[in-house]
Amino acid sequence: MSKKQTYVIIFISAFLLSFGMIQSSPTAAIESALAATKPHTNISSAELKVGDTVTVEGQIPAGEDLFIVIAAQTTFAPKDALGVKERKRLTNKDNIAKDKKTKKTIIDPATGKKKLKWKPGTTIPYLYYIVTNNPEVFGKVGDKRYGGAFFWKGLYKTNMFYLTKWNKLSDLVKEYLGPIKTKEQWNFLTYAHEKKFGINTIGKEGTLKGKVVIFSRTVVTDYNKEPYYWNKGTSVWLDKATGKFKASFKTFRHTAPNTKFDVFVNSQKAGTYNLAAKGYWLSRGWRYMNPLWILLGAVVIGIWFGMMGAGGGMMMSAYQVMVVHTSGPMGINAANTLKPSNAPLTFFSSLGAMYRYAIKDRRVAWPLGMCFGAGIFIGAFWIGPNFSAKYLPMMVYKHWLGILTLSMGMRLVYELTPRVMEKRKAIKSIIAKFNEEVKKAREEGRAARMGKIETIKGGFGAIWDYRFKFWGEEFAIKPWIFGLTGIFVGVVAASFGIGGGFLLVPIMTTLAALPMYMAVPVSMIGTMFSSVCALAGYFLLGYYPDLVIATCIVLGSFAGGVIGSRIQGYFTEKQLKWALAILMFFLFFRFTGTEIWI
Repeated sequence: MSKKQTYVIIFISAFLLSFGMIQSSPTAAIESALAATKPHTNISSAELKVGDTVTVEGQIPAGEDLFIVIAAQTTFAPKDALGVKERKRLTNKDNIAKDKKTKKTIIDPATGKKKLKWKPGTTIPYLYYIVTNNPEVFGKVGDKRYGGAFFWKGLYKTNMFYLTKWNKLSDLVKEYLGPIKTKEQWNFLTYAHEKKFGINTIGKEGTLKGKVVIFSRTVVTDYNKEPYYWNKGTSVWLDKATGKFKASFKTFRHTAPNTKFDVFVNSQKAGTYNLAAKGYWLSRGWRYMNPLWILLGAVVIGIWFGMMGAGGGMMMSAYQVMVVHTSGPMGINAANTLKPSNAPLTFFSSLGAMYRYAIKDRRVAWPLGMCFGAGIFIGAFWIGPNFSAKYLPMMVYKHWLGILTLSMGMRLVYELTPRVMEKRKAIKSIIAKFNEEVKKAREEGRAARMGKIETIKGGFGAIWDYRFKFWGEEFAIKPWIFGLTGIFVGVVAASFGIGGGFLLVPIMTTLAALPMYMAVPVSMIGTMFSSVCALAGYFLLGYYPDLVIATCIVLGSFAGGVIGSRIQGYFTEKQLKWALAILMFFLFFRFTGTEIWI
């Protein structure tokens, strides 16, 4: 055989062999070609801790934009809301579609019924993020007014990322949304991330401007390129020429322990990672926090309440809102966990102070206190919890609480004016006597000795006409009138998760013309009634406190109440009222967001 013949045989054999291989495995060749176009992704770790940064890197087809979806495997649907009031709102009130211009309800022509934005069973991940180099395809940055309960559009202006409507998303982009597949899911996701009720009930993560929650981050991009506050902790690098990418994303510090997240890169599932706990998890408070801080805060607030007889519930509300950031479990609005968790403070701080006021000092006007208690029972147990759970979610709760604190602060300042003090001759005389006693006590290095109540007309008839002496001055009041007032106090106290002392003390110092030293012990009786009744009312509705928060409040407030009642004698009435008034103004600014730097 010649060389030429040999070369021909080798060429034909190689051709037949290669043809046979292609014929025998066409699928493998196609899959190999398709694999070259699929994203190749690596997740930094499958096990992380809350607050850690997760990094996703790899390669996508050249020329494409990067769309990384990070979605919690834990999902939420309106019908699954734990709170009865929240479930009604998410499946009915907030779900009704309305015309933007006329604000009228839209009727679905196909069914003749109200058009719904989502179905009761529509599920979304409780935490959901889109990390991308091209956020504009999902929405746009717009202005957002905020701050100030009395101002329609707010005192301040910032930016916010608004998600676009479902029908404005391209079909290709819809393929990149991971577990979000339908219009109803997108509508519900938009609500959960842009509306305060949704943030405080479902996701529990809100981006802050100063100390004010604006919206929940959903679409994020590289902070160095778009330095908006919601992009902090996010970096995105993409080389479109090669398709290589690297993106880092800071996880939410208060994600529930052992929450698993699925990661999708340009519609392809790239993997899963788990976020483990980092710190002590408050199961109903839905936060990580050392309980010792709650205990110490309760002690300080208990001392204040033991001295003032007012403001303790408001201070604890402020402490939970600003420091603890009590959020409530998924499906419960934050306010409906905060309020029942708050109730033990005013009860146990009052209990801690009452021994000294009632047994040792004997300056409790019992007929007045019991009439207040009876009225408060009606308002706090039967009316307040139902009204509050339905009409006072966290976004409304803070603003109205701010208005109440402002009104109380203004009332206290008014009472301190010379004109008012001059009219209240009995109070003026008692204050003069007490100031003299304080002066002597300071010289002798002791607490001032308080006067005792001497009953002139008591018994059952004291409900209608109660007369007594305090430090030589005679008082005549009608407790039954204050019993009726107690109904209103009970409604307000239960609605806001406070004791009601901030109303009881001004009512007694103004309407009954009693000095602070008598008003405070009576306030303690009223707040004990309101606390127990409000807590029972919330329990019946299915709203429970966080047991760890409540326990810390019980222990701290009782100890603080004992201390506060002992040191009250070191301060004059004027000093006590000024301190309380300043606190009320501070809380007004903080609750309404009028000053974001507070």
